Parts: sequence; structure tokens; C-alpha cells
Amino acid sequence: MKKEAPYLINSISELHRILQLPKPLHPMVSVIDFEQITCFTDESIKSMMYNFYSVSIKKGFEGKLKYGQNFYDFDEGIMTFLSPGQVFSAETSPDLKLSGWWLIVHPDFLRNYTVSKTIKEYGFFSYAANEALHLSEKEELQVAGLMKNIQQEYESSIDAFSQDVIISHIELILTYCNRFYNRQFITRKNAGSDLLIHLEELLSDYFNSEKVQESGLPSVQYIAEKLNVSPNYLSDMLRALTGQSTQQHIHDKLIEKAKEVLTTTSLSVSEIAYRLGFEYPQSFSKLFKNKTRSSPLEFRHSFLKIRPV
Repeated sequence: MKKEAPYLINSISELHRILQLPKPLHPMVSVIDFEQITCFTDESIKSMMYNFYSVSIKKGFEGKLKYGQNFYDFDEGIMTFLSPGQVFSAETSPDLKLSGWWLIVHPDFLRNYTVSKTIKEYGFFSYAANEALHLSEKEELQVAGLMKNIQQEYESSIDAFSQDVIISHIELILTYCNRFYNRQFITRKNAGSDLLIHLEELLSDYFNSEKVQESGLPSVQYIAEKLNVSPNYLSDMLRALTGQSTQQHIHDKLIEKAKEVLTTTSLSVSEIAYRLGFEYPQSFSKLFKNKTRSSPLEFRHSFLKIRPV
């Protein structure tokens, strides 16, 4: 059976039409009150792809939202983020009563502003649905208040300062959300610690098996899939816990294994490099020196000098 392609929504006006809302007052930015949305049942648009950024606070959602391949049951006060080109789908009940706020921004609205570049650096736009941001009541009010300010701004008479004011509010929303996510990582240290333990076990098993020779160094995507989280969420969680990204953890485990092989075998540097998944020994030597400030041979020789006879 052929899989249906997601319905592409290119413009904010098209989204308003699909949701049976009045025409947007601004062609490139809109704030939608979820209570104004009536549940639609058109099967052809159950799976959608937006061509704009989406930031939403959802409350009272009783259906299931699907983000990528995973379903997620939403409770109270949860924020989700979508960037252009991501697929989103929903399974809802006809009597759905949803509340909350939805900010949608077309990428063209951000052009020539710093935020057009910085928005791509916020990892939460690539988090999975089950990694959504949980907000306190106070935090909900802060974010919702900023969204309402944006709405009031474009509902007023547009002037030379309107875009600057709206952009500044968007930047402030993103900054708050970045703070809230980092706070969430800190308050969920137990979950983060479990994730860190599983990461260490996964990397140890990988480097102690034949996988590294067969498949090369593990990618961040591979590690994230094995841990059932998205790559960006994993790296952000690890940075909050350890100050290092997933890639840095992979390299640390690699160097740990390299030191073990250098000091317990007589294999050449080239042989060790191939054993650890490097196509070119020079790449291995460069990484080793960057991490240890000595070449593989220098490390081996220094170890032999201090090792008791």
C-alpha cells in the first residue's frame, strides 16, 4: 500500500483556510487561539508539513499527536516546536475542546534579522514530541503574554517599527523557552543520569565489539536512536549534565579505548586507527593529539617509561 505524502501548507493564509479561521491580518505571522479551532475531519490533511516555524502551548488535548514516527499524549501546559519541512499529524475526536496559543511565523518574516540565523541554533525545534517542554503556570502566562503582545501589534496600525517589535517578542519567547528547557534538564537529573549511564554502556559495548571495525565510529544519530531520543535533545541534555555534547562523549570513549590498545598491544598506529573505525590513520592521530596533547606514539612511549618493570 502506497504511503500518502503529507499535505504541504505553504502559507499562513492557507493554514487559516484549512482551520476555518478568518483570514490572517498579517501574511507572515499569526497568533491563533486554539479555542477558535473546530476539529476538522478531512483525511487528506491529517498528515501535514508546514513551511513556517510553529511554537505552541497546548492545554486539554485529548487526542494523540504524531510527530515523525512517534505518538504522544499531551497533558496540561506543554509546548511544542516545529521548523519548516517537519511532518506533523493528528488523531482527534469530533468533540475535542482544546485551549492554548499557537504562534506561526514564515521564515521570510525573519530575513535580514539576526534571529533568522539564531533560530536554527535552538535544538528544541528538532526535538521529538515526547521531549516537549513542560511549563509551570507562571511560565505559561509569560509565554502566552508575549504571544498576545505579538497579536496586538499586528492588529494595530502597521508602521515602520511593527516588524522590529514583533521580532523582539519572538526572540524573547525563544530565549525564555531555552531557559525553561535547560531548567527542565536540571530538574530531571535522575532521568538525565539514567540516560548518561545508558550512553556509557552503549559506547563501551560498541567500542569493545566488532561494530567499530565494521561500521566505523558511531554517529550521534545512531546513539540517539539506540537511546530512543532525538539527537538534539540528547546533546542538549548531556551539555546540561556534563558540559559536553554527544559527539564529545563519543570521542572521549574512543580516546579511552585507543589508550587501552596503545598500552596493551604492539599494534601500529595505523592498525589501531583501522581497528577503531578510521579510514585514514592521520585522522585518528589528529583527533588523539587534539584530545591528549600528544601523538599516539608519544603517549605509548611515555607510558612505557613510567611502567614498572
